[in-house]
Amino acid sequence: MDTLLNYTTMSRAELLQLVAQQQVVIAEQQAVTVELQRVVEGLQLRITGLEEQLNRKNGGGTGMPGNKPADTRRTERKAEPPPRRPGVGRERLAPTEVVQHAVDVCPDCGIVLQGGWVQWTREVIELPLAPVQAVEHRFMARECPRCGKRRVPAADLSQVAVGKQRFGVGVVSLIATLREAGRLPIATIQWLLETVYHLHLSRGGISEVLAGVARQAAPAVAAIRDQVRASPVVHGDETGWRENGKNGYVWTFSTPTERYFVRRGRGKVVVDEVLGPDFQGVLVSDFYAAYDHYAGQHQRCWAHLLREIHDLRRAYPDDTSLKTWAQAVRSVFDRGKVVTGAAKVRRQAHRRLTAALAAACRPFCEDALAVQAKLCRRMLKYLPELLTFVQHPAVPADNNPAERSLRHLVIHRKISGGTRSSQGTITTMTLASLFGTWRARGLNPFLACRQLLTSPHF
Repeated sequence: MDTLLNYTTMSRAELLQLVAQQQVVIAEQQAVTVELQRVVEGLQLRITGLEEQLNRKNGGGTGMPGNKPADTRRTERKAEPPPRRPGVGRERLAPTEVVQHAVDVCPDCGIVLQGGWVQWTREVIELPLAPVQAVEHRFMARECPRCGKRRVPAADLSQVAVGKQRFGVGVVSLIATLREAGRLPIATIQWLLETVYHLHLSRGGISEVLAGVARQAAPAVAAIRDQVRASPVVHGDETGWRENGKNGYVWTFSTPTERYFVRRGRGKVVVDEVLGPDFQGVLVSDFYAAYDHYAGQHQRCWAHLLREIHDLRRAYPDDTSLKTWAQAVRSVFDRGKVVTGAAKVRRQAHRRLTAALAAACRPFCEDALAVQAKLCRRMLKYLPELLTFVQHPAVPADNNPAERSLRHLVIHRKISGGTRSSQGTITTMTLASLFGTWRARGLNPFLACRQLLTSPHF
C-alpha cells in the first residue's frame, strides 16, 4: 500500500519519466522475444528436415534405421519441402555499419513515435569505390646542436613499397594476381584500376610492374627449381611458345607442390639444365625423344599410349586382331594398377607384367599388314619404362599433372600468340612458376605475393 501511495503522490513529470523507462524495458523484451521466435522457427525447420532425411533413409517408413519396409511401392507423391525462409540458415557477415529505419510520426494519429524494437533486418553487401591513396614519405633532416652534424633517417620502405618503384606492395600484388591468377589482359587490368580505384596506369607501366615482380622473385623461383630437383617424382612436358615471332618451347617440370617453367629450344639439354646432374628421382614424361637420354628411373605416360590405341581402334573398327591386341595391352595396364603389397611382391608383378606386355607386342613388330606395328615397336623400345609405377606406388602411370600445369599457358599462347621480347618471356615464366606453385600448395596468391615482396631476404 505504501508503494501505491508513493505512486499516487508522484508528480506528473516523475510519472511520465517512469512510463518512458517502462516502455524502453518493454521494447527490449519484445525484441528479445522476436529474436527467440526466429531461433525457434529455424530450429523447427531444421528438425523437420532431419526427420525427412531419416524417413528417406529408412525407406519412407518408421522404425530402426536400415530396416526396409514391407511395401516399398510408391503410393503417393512426397510433399514438397517447405520453402526456406529468407535469412534462415544463411551465414551473415559482421555488420560494419548499421542503418536504422523507423516511422517518426503515426500516419493515422499524427503522434510522434519514439523508441521501438527491431522487427526484421536485411543485409546489404556492397563494395566501396575507394580512390587510391598517395602517401608522401618525407625524410626530415635535423642538425645536432652539439656536434653540428646533419642527421637524416634511413630510407627503409621495404614493407610498404617494392624496390625503388612508386607503387606500394598492395598495388603491385593486386596487379600481379589479376594478371596471373585472374588471367586478365593488361587492358582489362588498366580499366579495372581506373574504374574502381581511380588509378590510371599505362599499359607499359603495368608491364613494368610485372617485370619488377619477376626481378624481385628470381631467388624464390630458383628455390622452386631446387625443390623440383630434390623431389622423388618429377613430371616433365613441353609445348610451343613464340617470342617475337620466333618459335620456341615452354618446358614444365612439376611436382605435387611445385611448378617450374622455362622457355628454351626443344633439345635434350633442357632436361639436363633443369634437373641438374644430381637428380635421382623418377622422371614421368611422354614418349618425346628428348627425355630418352635420362639414365635414371623413368615412367612413360600411359594416357598418351591408351589414347593412341583408342584412336587406332576407331580408325579400324573391323580389325579383330587389333581389338584382341588392344584388350591384352589394356589388361596389362589394369592389372598393374591394382598391384599392392611389399616391394618383393611388386617386383615379381613387374616382371610378370613386363613379360606379358612384350609377348603381346612382339608378334606384330615386323608384320607389315598389322596396323598396330608402329605402336608395338614403340612399346618394346620403352618397355623398361612403361611399368615403373608397378614397383613404385608413389609414381603415377600418366603425365596428366604436367599437362594440367601447362594448360593456362597454352590458353595464353592461343590468345596472345606468345610474347614480344625476352624480358616479357622471363616475366611470364617467372609469374607462372610462382603462382602455379602457390596454387598447387593451396595458398592465397594475393597474400602470398604480398608476403614474398615484403620478405627481408629481398
